[in-house]
This record gives sequence, C-alpha cells and structure tokens, in this order.
Amino acid sequence: MRRWVFKLHSALALLALIPLLLIVLTGSLLVFKFEIDSLLMPGQVLVQPPAGAQRLPLDELVDRVNRDRPDYELGSWELFDDRHTADRVYLIRRGTEDWFKMHLNPYTGELLDQPVGLHHALTDWLLNLHYTLLLDERFESAPHLGLIVGLLAAVCLSALGISGLILYRHFWRHFFSFRRDHRPMVVTRQLHRLLGIWSSPVLLLVGLTGLYFNAAAYLEEAEEHAEGGHHIMQTRLYNERLDFDALLADSRRQIAGFEPTYLLFPFEPGQPFTVFGQVPGMSILASEYGSVVTYDAHSGDVDVVYDLREQSLLARAEDSFRKLHFGHFAGLPSKIVWALGGLAMVALPLTGVAMWYSRKRRQWARRGKALNRVAYR
Repeated sequence: MRRWVFKLHSALALLALIPLLLIVLTGSLLVFKFEIDSLLMPGQVLVQPPAGAQRLPLDELVDRVNRDRPDYELGSWELFDDRHTADRVYLIRRGTEDWFKMHLNPYTGELLDQPVGLHHALTDWLLNLHYTLLLDERFESAPHLGLIVGLLAAVCLSALGISGLILYRHFWRHFFSFRRDHRPMVVTRQLHRLLGIWSSPVLLLVGLTGLYFNAAAYLEEAEEHAEGGHHIMQTRLYNERLDFDALLADSRRQIAGFEPTYLLFPFEPGQPFTVFGQVPGMSILASEYGSVVTYDAHSGDVDVVYDLREQSLLARAEDSFRKLHFGHFAGLPSKIVWALGGLAMVALPLTGVAMWYSRKRRQWARRGKALNRVAYR
C-alpha cells in the first residue's frame, strides 16, 4: 500500500510540476496583494481623509461615477471605511461585456484613476496567472483551458498533501529532526520531508479551497456560454431613481449588525441589486461577504435576506474558504505563515524532482552494468 502511495505521490508531483510552481509562487505573493498595491500604487489605493471626514452619501458617489464615466455602467463596488483604503469600483464598458476597474476616494468623491482592464495592475495580472495560468481565451476550442488546468493542479496539490501525510504518518517523530549528513541526497530527502511536514496544513487548505474556487468558476463560465455568453451592456439595468443610501440603511435593518462591504449592480437583465456584508458574532474565518440582502433593481423591494449566522455549518464552512485560501484571517501573522507555507511548497517539487532524478540515475546505472555483464558473456 505504502509503495503504491509513493508511486502516486511521485507521479502527481512530476505531472503537475510547472503549474504547481506557478500557482504556489504567485499565491505566496498574493497573500500580500494589498501591501504590494499600496507600495506600487499609493496614489490609487490609499486615501488620507481630513480629520473627522465621513464617507460621502453613496447616491452622490454613484452620480459622480455615472457623470464622469458616461461610457461605462456600474458593475460592482467594494466599500471601505477604514480611513486609508480607497473604494474599488468595477465598470462595464457600454457596447461590450468587458469589465474595468478604478479607484475612488469615498471621502471626497475624487476618481483616483482611469478605468483599466481587470488584469492591468501587477497583482491583478498575478491573480489571473494564479487562477488561469494565462491560458483562458487563448484557444477557441477550449476557452476555459486555464481554469481546467488550474482545477487539475488543485486536485494534484490536494492529493499530494494527503499522500504525503500517509507516507509520513508518523511525522511527529521527526518534526524537528534533521541529521547532519553531508551527502547531498540525504540532505535533500530530509529537507523534502521536513518542508512537507511543516507546510502540509497550508498545502491541504490551499489545495482544497483552490479546487473549490476553480470548479465554481468553471461551472459558472460553462453555464454562461451554454446560455449564449455574457450580456452586452447597452443601457442601465437599474432604476436611476433608486435611493441607494436608503437601501443600505434598510439592509442594516433587515439583518441585525449587518455592515455592507460589497455592492453588485445588475449586469444582466433581470438581476437584482445585491448588498453583501459582514455580521458580528462570527469566527475570524468568516468572510466580509457572507451575508446578503437583495433588492429588485427597479422597484427597490426586498427580495432575499441571507444571514450567515442562521445558515448551516456547511454554508459557514464554505464561506470561510476565501480567508483560508489567502490566509488573511488573522492579519499579518497568518499572512506570513501562509507565505512561508507557499515558499515551502515551491521548494517541495524542486527537491522532489532532485530525489526522483537521483533514483532514476541509480536505476539507469544498474541497468547499464547488467547489460555490460550480458554483453561480455
């Protein structure tokens, strides 16, 4: 049994070597996405409101965007009120299905940049590389090839974590042991084992949650294309007379303690206006988007109220996947642990390949000696 697991572990590692290296390396960087954006684009992602300044009314901000960007329609909006993060506004260019992104100062209403493609910024490009390996839309016959490859890589990553735990099921005996042996392959083998033991929790969580996200994204895209593709944005799909501030206030009444964090405007006919948010009394793994209130995009009537606190354990576990995948559930300490786990996962396939090559070289040498003996008989 253990021999079969070892062969499976080796085969999966070799099969998914390049995708896994790209995925775990980009994932380690994306743990610090906001910090990188703040360093590279401080004028776009950071704000410094005057002392005592409050967020402007949402209706005023929506009017500002619609007036200053007439060639676009609102798609979604990330709300921040921490006095240093700019709102992120996502737009759809009229006459297309293409989404764009820009930043807005919610305390002054200033538009901090021009709309750019979703993969324009370095970290957004890395995110696209992380999820699709830049393979989506490359081939007409397989428009979602990147998602499929990413999904298979996540399966391999999860299987590698499980098979590694089986191979080293008594890992606690060697948790901190490292023999001072100067033979390179012995050192490599021990390093591979220790890195696998230390990073296995992160590896499993990242692999399983990544599998979920890629599968969900693929199924959503497949459904969209089965129904004829994405809607081409031609005109506004919500009632211009809606009072968005009143809707946000109502969402707080619908769910006790609800704090809106993300708005989804209708981007296809018949869709509602949706307010995502967070609620108190949840674990640190609960996402900022776990509870939802939806409204009819024309009448403003309440449609659905979804309080995460009232949902099943499975629903709450699913909601935790976002923070578990990127490791920002405990602030900077968990980010550092996740990043180090990712770097360990970068080293694992490299040490694994070195071990595989060493074994193969010994096998080739033995076969060569055996052939030579046969030849001289």
